[in-house]
Amino acid sequence: MLKPVEYLVLTELDHEIFDAIVPPDHYLRRVKQAIDFASFRAPVAAPYDPDKGRPSIEPLLLLKLEFLQFEYGLSDRDVIAASQVNMAFRFFLDLSLRSPLPDPSLLTHFRARLGPEAHQRVFQDLLAQARRLGLVKDRLRLKDATHVLANIAVPSTLALVARVRDRLLEAAEPFAPERVAAERDELERLRTATADLADAKRLAHRVEHLRAVVAWADELPPPAGPTAAAMEPAWRRLRAASELAHKVLRDRDDPEAKDKLISVEDPEARTGWHHQWFDGYLLDVALDADSELITALDVLPANADEAADAGPLIEQEERAQGNDIEALSIDGVGFRGDLLEQWTDPAGLGLEVIVPPTEPAEAGGFPPEAFTLDAAGEELTCPAGETTRTRQRNTNGTGWKYRFAARHCDGCPLRRRCFTDPEKGRRRTVIKNDHEAAYRAAREKAKTPRYREVRRVHPRIERKLGELVRWHDARRARYRGKAKVWLQGLLTGWVVNIKRLLKLVGAAAAPAGAVRAGCGGA
Repeated sequence: MLKPVEYLVLTELDHEIFDAIVPPDHYLRRVKQAIDFASFRAPVAAPYDPDKGRPSIEPLLLLKLEFLQFEYGLSDRDVIAASQVNMAFRFFLDLSLRSPLPDPSLLTHFRARLGPEAHQRVFQDLLAQARRLGLVKDRLRLKDATHVLANIAVPSTLALVARVRDRLLEAAEPFAPERVAAERDELERLRTATADLADAKRLAHRVEHLRAVVAWADELPPPAGPTAAAMEPAWRRLRAASELAHKVLRDRDDPEAKDKLISVEDPEARTGWHHQWFDGYLLDVALDADSELITALDVLPANADEAADAGPLIEQEERAQGNDIEALSIDGVGFRGDLLEQWTDPAGLGLEVIVPPTEPAEAGGFPPEAFTLDAAGEELTCPAGETTRTRQRNTNGTGWKYRFAARHCDGCPLRRRCFTDPEKGRRRTVIKNDHEAAYRAAREKAKTPRYREVRRVHPRIERKLGELVRWHDARRARYRGKAKVWLQGLLTGWVVNIKRLLKLVGAAAAPAGAVRAGCGGA
């Protein structure tokens, strides 16, 4: 139950102490002056029932504690301990010197209650404040991503299979205690029998044992009768453990799988490449090129399609702000025909896209662009006027591979210009990409002054990612699970945006380092 605000009453003595101890140019004093924290109360209060449940701690106080956590790199316990004795913190929190602080565990419950959805509304509300001040423009968004290391120790495959099996047996115990006891006895026998085998053979035995456990666990009936409701949480744990076990078995059946489970503790973390191999997630960010405020954030598994997330980032902002972004600048990862068409479609996002093109590999002969398709897109005509309808989809499904007959190419006056090696080639094969027009338009765009102008400002997003990582520890996940890592990203971006907004509105020029030495620039 959400109770009325009670913690804001400060005595005259409190004001005198705060005025004496907290300098006028202190960073937290400037934040309090510049940011309308009262506007955040609606999104953080929404998840609370106004009438049911125990009386709650004022959610705006808890949100301010989250701000202090992510501004100063503190844990739940540390931020409460610091707020107990730090007068600047108490001033920022509007806490009287005699006001008690919540238990640190309440911050965990607060994050779980709000989830990333409510925190995203807080993030977007701050952006709306900046927009009302005329700071955010819709001219151009810069998009890039950085990697986030999962808060896990990645086990060996042998240990991973063992942990998944143990979790499944533990979850199945309330429903089949005798069978679980028998499986544990079998496990001890298996350990003894395979102790001297190589790891690969030990793994094979444990995988087969896991298959057997999964087979009978999947046959367990759901709870029924008077105890069904009470057993529902245990049943959900069993189903979740079974899904993990099935995932591990699928990964073992397909050694080339690209989406392998790497951890039981954080089953959504993946292995990916971002300048180096890493285990965890991608923090994807869109930045307003003019104000350098972060306008949208998302978190993806490490092996996810970073380029394809550019559209959802733009849509995320436009849904929240009701605006219409004009242009997008993205690194070479975005040079993909299907995405270029999607982003530039006037019926969709309608963006002008600035992306460094990948030039086609140099090859002899006429390029595919020299061959023309008919209006139906079925018949291909070569520069010499010969036509063909013989075609099949290429290997990666991005275009049609057309073949001209040898009779078309033998004796052709353009043969030496058409073939890389006219002496060996007998007939010409041409791949017409489905997105040829989009690629051609992007390459033409790269030759314009507009392209050079935008690419000059693109490094601003890289500097912003550097700020998130260097000064606010965005490289390492505090929590486990994609939703919680996204929540961490939103709070980090919110804190960084507040710092930037203070600079834009011309608040006192003293850096945040006046409070914490080494605080990053805005």
